[in-house]
Formats: sequence, structure tokens, C-alpha cells
Amino acid sequence: MGADIPGDHKEGDLMSSAVEIWVEEQARLTKPDRVHWVRGERHEIEELVERGIKEEKTGPHNTFRELNPKFFPNSFLHRSHPLDVARTEQLTFVCLPNKEDAGPNNNWMEPKEAKEMLRGLFDGCMRGRTLYVIPYMMGHPQSPYAKPCIQITDSIYVVVSMCIMTRAGEQTLKRIGSSEEFVRGLHSIGELDPQKRFIMHFPQDNLVMSIGSGYGGNALLGKKCFSLRIASYLGRREGWLAEHMIIMGVEDPEGEITYILGAFPSACGKTNLAMIEPVLEGYKVHTLGDDIAWINIGPDGRLYAINPELGFFGVAPGTSYKTNPNMMRTLENDRWYPTLFTNTGLDLDTNAPWWEGLSDEPPAKVLDWQGNPFDPATSKFVAHPNSRFTVSLYNCPTLSKEFDNPAGVPVSAIIFGGRRSDTIPLVCEAFDWEHGVFKASTNGSETTTAAIGQVGIVRRDPMAMLPFTGYNMADYFSHWLSIGKRLSNPPKIFSVNWFKKDTAGRFVWPGFRENSRVVKWIVDRVKDRVPARETPIGLLPRIQDMDLEGLSLPREAMESLFEIDAEQWKREIEEVEGFYARFGERLPAELRAHFERLRASLAK
Repeated sequence: MGADIPGDHKEGDLMSSAVEIWVEEQARLTKPDRVHWVRGERHEIEELVERGIKEEKTGPHNTFRELNPKFFPNSFLHRSHPLDVARTEQLTFVCLPNKEDAGPNNNWMEPKEAKEMLRGLFDGCMRGRTLYVIPYMMGHPQSPYAKPCIQITDSIYVVVSMCIMTRAGEQTLKRIGSSEEFVRGLHSIGELDPQKRFIMHFPQDNLVMSIGSGYGGNALLGKKCFSLRIASYLGRREGWLAEHMIIMGVEDPEGEITYILGAFPSACGKTNLAMIEPVLEGYKVHTLGDDIAWINIGPDGRLYAINPELGFFGVAPGTSYKTNPNMMRTLENDRWYPTLFTNTGLDLDTNAPWWEGLSDEPPAKVLDWQGNPFDPATSKFVAHPNSRFTVSLYNCPTLSKEFDNPAGVPVSAIIFGGRRSDTIPLVCEAFDWEHGVFKASTNGSETTTAAIGQVGIVRRDPMAMLPFTGYNMADYFSHWLSIGKRLSNPPKIFSVNWFKKDTAGRFVWPGFRENSRVVKWIVDRVKDRVPARETPIGLLPRIQDMDLEGLSLPREAMESLFEIDAEQWKREIEEVEGFYARFGERLPAELRAHFERLRASLAK
């Protein structure tokens, strides 16, 4: 196989023989014209971006178009295939020997059968292309919680994205050394045929195989595929948690920082919360991550969290100086990592990306996300509703000084949330760890455009992990309960709902920066500064204990955010029990018992 641009493997390079053997096996299967070993160096990324720009000009790859640096420095537009714009959960499989171990929360295929099918699809799929080998770390290289990984891909977009999102480079090969312990990922865009698209996980082998998609969650295998599906399986085996959570530090006026985790389904405002600008004087937020947390029990019996990623892969529509000023500053910042915009619109007058919410009206001359002139008479969106940006965490002005701490940060509170028009109050504290696990396991959210399927229906999404748990979710609940039993100082657990509506269908709570008022109450509860009132569903705030100064929200509207409608909760219980039924006898008895307690409390 021929030489390629700088970064190719040369004699004498440090490399694990196990890595080299595995890469050679995949090269024999996929039959590329060239093999390129990624070093993650600046000049290499620049050359790869330049190659992507040339592909864009010669077509039909739609790899990169350089954007106006006046608005977003060192940034590039990427357009994916029109049928490849979101996670394809129906084509995502967990392949364990026993179907029951994969659970009803996962599509399942027998591992041997799955590998045989995939070998047929991967056979010769990289002819005429370059096979890129990306050694990368999830987590700081010095962290005992970090994991070394190798991804193979034939997509320049994936290579550049992985260099933004992970710690890619030779330090991973040093970490692996002569070991065979590394996570393997084989990816090809294939023919971009939805009928030949599969994202397959083999947890027992630390292996992901993905073909037929170039979209982020399907193709950036360090993200959902490894950091959640494979890592959650590893975490159960090794005694830790891999979660779909933000990590943030909340600094009070006295300078004390409280670290909080938050689990929200995609497009529910978790990125906005992770880097929120509090409306309350003297409060600051320090961002550590907006999507994934790996959580371990520290030597002091507390939970400690790290963000294994190095970048943001955020939803563009709705992001603006009004909703998330710190993310806009992140996108406008320029260290040496490039910033990618995927499936946004393009303002032809300024050569800058545009998406719904960035300004009140679209530009006069704008191309839509597929590169066509936008016509509001025939098209609903300029940017795809799930259009994305990929940007380095180091660009973030609120990045915590503890971000690169190998030990992680101590966790004092965990928040679970979702989109609910009714039933769920603005904020509620669980009675204890077990009750918190119960509440989180019953979490539901109205579906969004982040995954293919019907939008706007309530889908049960325990811990915001339904699409991402790499084994039977009933066993996952048991694992959470077992973690709690090992903690000497467990964090408090809360649920939140920014999206409750009034009878006219309007949001009651203003959301966005005002959510910092709820976060302050959570911190006050952690610090035992305020009491709470006990209700059948948990501990609710007294309105006088929430800092509402400067908020023009009528008292009756505020009270409606904490109403407990017994009939709505009876329906909620029935729906959750229906969801629970699929897990059968594997469901922990401790969680089942909470239904009867809740029914009895509501009846009083």
C-alpha cells in the first residue's frame, strides 16, 4: 500500500504489535489504496482539511468548504448525504451472545452472525480510498480512568472531527505499549446506502464496526459508540458509570465551587446549561463537559467525574447570543483546532454559516443545508434541525481549570431532565439515592430531531441513556443501585423540567439563563442552606427559598410549576409500569416497590 501525506507509518515508529496486526487485518479486508497513520499534529490536520477542500471543489464528496474567518475563524462547512443526518437507532445493534443480556432497550444480533454479515459489507469497501488509522485517548492520558482506542476510517471529515473531539496522536500508542487492551473501531462510509448501514457494537470484544454513514454519532466512534455503549458495559464490569451527562462547576459569591452532573436527552438544553451565564450576581459556571461523563468512586467514597471528550458536538439551531452566549464565543474563538459546521445553511453574501435562531430572519441570499437556494415557499428549514458544530473545548471561555485534572472532580449533585409539557415539576429532589435511581429510571422526554423517528411523543428515556446503554437496562438499574451502596457520601439526585406549558400551550418557565435560579436552589440544598417540603413525588422548593429577584413571573404561574396533579401522576405510573414490563424479572425489586409507595402517597 502506497505512501501518503506526512503522518504515515514509518519504520521505527512506536507501535503496539497488537495494534499493527489488527490494522493490517482490517486493511486486507477493506483493500484501501493507501494507509495513513494519524499523529494529530497541527500541520497534519491543516493538510487533511486542505485535502477535504479539494474534494469539495472536485465533488461529489461535500467534505469541506472554507468559511469567512471574520465571523468564525478557522471554520469549515460540511454537508452530509441527505439521508445521513442523524443517529440511526433502528440500525444500531448490541451484539452479545445472549439476547437477554443485550436487553429490550437494544437491537440484537448474534455476534458471529453479525461479524459474518459485516465482513461482506466491508470487503473491498475502501478501494480507491485512504484508510486512516486514528490512535486516540478518551480522557486525559495521565488519568487512571482514561481508555486508549484505535479507529479506522476512510473519511477525512471523521479524521478531523476525531482530532477535535478526542486526544488523538502517538501518546495513545505509548499508553497501549505492548498490550492488547485497547478499544477497536472500524468505520467506512461505504456506499452511504441506508439499506447497507449498520452500527454494530461487540462489548465483549471492545469492538465497534460501523458502515454506511458519515454522520457524527454513527461515524465518530469515540462518541456514543464507545464512550457510552461500550463504556457502560465496561463500567458495569469494572465498577464505574459511563453516562450521558454534562459536568459543570457552580461557583457561589464566596468562591466555593460545587460540581454537578446533568443528564438530558439530546436537544433538551444540556449544552446551554453546561456553559450557562447565571443571571444571579456573584455566581459563575465552570464548564467541564456537555455530553458525556465517566464516573468513578474515589478513595474517599465520593463520586468523581471526568469528561472523556475534548470537544463539543452541539446542535446548531437555537444557538445564539440570546440562548448560549458562551457557546457563540467558543465558536468565534480560534486556537489551532479547526471548527466544523455540518448541515447548516450558508449566507452567500458573507460566506458564513446560518441556522434558525442565529438571527430573527434568514439572510437574503442563503443556501439551505443541501446546498440549494432557500425558498421559504417550498422549504421549511435553511439548516437541518439536527445540524451541528464540532469545536474544541479549549475554545470555551468558561472552561474549568479542573478540566485536565486526571482525578476528575468530586460530584455533589446529579440532575435528570427532559422535555415534558405537563406532570413533571420545575425541580424536585429525591429522598435518597435509591429513590433518585427510581425517579431517573422513570424519566420520559418528548422526542426531538436528534434521532430518526416520530417527533413530539413522550418516550421513556431512563437516565437519558435508553439509546446508549450497551447491555440490558434492568441490569443497568441494578448497577446504579450497587454503586450507591458503595458510596460513603452519595450526591443528591434531582429532576428538572424547563418545558412545562400552560393551558394555552406556552412555556411557563422562561428557561435559558433563568435556569441558574434552579441550579442555585440545588446548590443550596447540597449545602443544607434551605429546607424543602415533602410531597409524594419527592422534595420540592418553598417558593420563598428560590431567588426570583428580577424575574417577572406571576406568583400563580410560579406555583403551577410545582403542582402535583394526582390524575396525571396515575397515568404516569401506568405508562412507566408498561415500560418496565418489558424487563420482566430482571428489574430490581427495589424499584418496583417505589410504585406502591407512590400510589399510597398520592391517595392520601
